[in-house]
Amino acid sequence: MSQDNNHSHEHHDESSVPPWKHDGVRVIAGNQLDGNVPSTPGMDRKAAINFARVGAQKLWAGTVTIHANAKTGAHHHGPLESVIYVVKGRARMRWGEHLEFTAEAGPGDFIYVPPYVPHQEINASPTEMLECVLCRSDGQAIAVNLDIEPVEKPEHVLWIDPTHPKGGV
Repeated sequence: MSQDNNHSHEHHDESSVPPWKHDGVRVIAGNQLDGNVPSTPGMDRKAAINFARVGAQKLWAGTVTIHANAKTGAHHHGPLESVIYVVKGRARMRWGEHLEFTAEAGPGDFIYVPPYVPHQEINASPTEMLECVLCRSDGQAIAVNLDIEPVEKPEHVLWIDPTHPKGGV
């Protein structure tokens, strides 16, 4: 073996950086979230994971806070699916063409919002901040604000699925 070959094995350059070192797992500190995202009146969204920050192609994740006794305007997220995880507080969701349906969720609960569903997030607590983690099925943060006249008394809807055929809370 020539001396040049031995020397090149000892030499470390950028081509020898292991794959995924800089493009692998990313940690986004909670105090470094990006508040420059499309917003809905009454809600404070901040991005943690998106295309601009980490190159995410198929999802968006961040936080959502709603002040005590506050609510967002009616909106939808186009073709995106959304998952909301309640960290602190009590969330009341209204949805439908006239926000005629409602359900509540508390800490540890997940909320699923299908594509194009008009909805409104409400902080059900008069004193406590509502804090949630939000994930969407695309790297874009789409929020389409709607001008909807809500029904006065929405219908409470229980969660019905194969595991909860008579409805869960």
